[in-house]
Amino acid sequence: MKVRKFAAIDIGSNAIRLLTHNIIEEKNKVTLFRKSALVRVPVRLGEDSFTVGEITDRNADRIVNTMKAFKLLMDVAGVEQYMACATSAMREANNGLEIIKRVKDEADITIELIDGKREAAIIASTDLKQLMQKDKSYLYIDVGGGSTEFTVFTQGKILVSKSFKLGTVRLLNNMVGEATWKKLEDWIKEHVRNIPDVSIIGSGGNINKLHKISGRKEGEPLSSIWLKAQYSFLESLTYDERISELGLNPDRADVIIPATKIFLSAAKWSGAKKIHVPKIGLSDGIIKTLYYDTNTKKP
Repeated sequence: MKVRKFAAIDIGSNAIRLLTHNIIEEKNKVTLFRKSALVRVPVRLGEDSFTVGEITDRNADRIVNTMKAFKLLMDVAGVEQYMACATSAMREANNGLEIIKRVKDEADITIELIDGKREAAIIASTDLKQLMQKDKSYLYIDVGGGSTEFTVFTQGKILVSKSFKLGTVRLLNNMVGEATWKKLEDWIKEHVRNIPDVSIIGSGGNINKLHKISGRKEGEPLSSIWLKAQYSFLESLTYDERISELGLNPDRADVIIPATKIFLSAAKWSGAKKIHVPKIGLSDGIIKTLYYDTNTKKP
C-alpha cells in the first residue's frame, strides 16, 4: 500500500482554501481519496474586484502571506503535488495577473486562472456522478462569491452547464440586476422543461452550513420547504445575531442569505423539492483532476 498526499488551493471571491488529501493506492484495489485537512482564510477578494475593479494593496499582501503559509504547510505535510486555482474575483481584477506573478515570485506557488466552464468541469470530476442515481435527473449548483455554476445531469451525464455572474459577494454589493435573475430563470426552465422530478445537488460553504444547521444526518437531503422557512428565519436575525446565536463566522453570517436565495430561486424554477448536500466542491475536483492528470488515468 502506498499513501500519497495531494493538495488543492481554491482562491475564491469570499475565501481562500487549502485542502489536503491522502490518496491511498493499493495493487488491484480502487484508489481511495481521504480528506486530511482543510484550512480556510477569509480574504474577501470579491469586495475589491467587483466594486473597484482591482484588488487592494492590503488584500494583495494578505494573498501573498496566505500563499506563503500554505506553502509551508504543504512542505511540512509532505505534499507531493498541488494545484492552485483562482476564480472570478482574481479573473476580473485589473491587477489579477500582477498578483499571480507576485505570488509566484514571493511564495513559489503557481496559480491557474480558470473560467466558469473550466471550473464546472473540474467540479464534475469529483465523486458527484457516483452520488447520482442513473434513472434520476439533477440540477447541480455550486454557489461562489462571484459566480454560480449550474449543471444539468440526466442519466449520469452532463446535459448542459453554464456559469452566471450571480455570486453572494456580488449580491451583497447590489451588483446583480433583474436581467441576470431573468436569464437564470429562463435558462433553468428551458433545460428542465422536459425532465420530470429534478432534484438539486448543492455545493459550497453556505449550503454545507445550512445542512449542518438543519441537524440532518449526512446524506439526508434538505427540503425546499425547510430552506424557505430557514431563509425567513435568517432574514429575521441581525448580522450580529447570526454570529452570536447561530455561531456563524463573520464572513459567513452575511453571505449565507444571498446564497440561500440562489438555491430557493433555482428550486422554484426547476420544481425541485429536495436539495442534496454531498459536501464536495472545487477543491475536491482539483484533487481528482490533479491526480488523474499526473497519473494519466481516467477516473
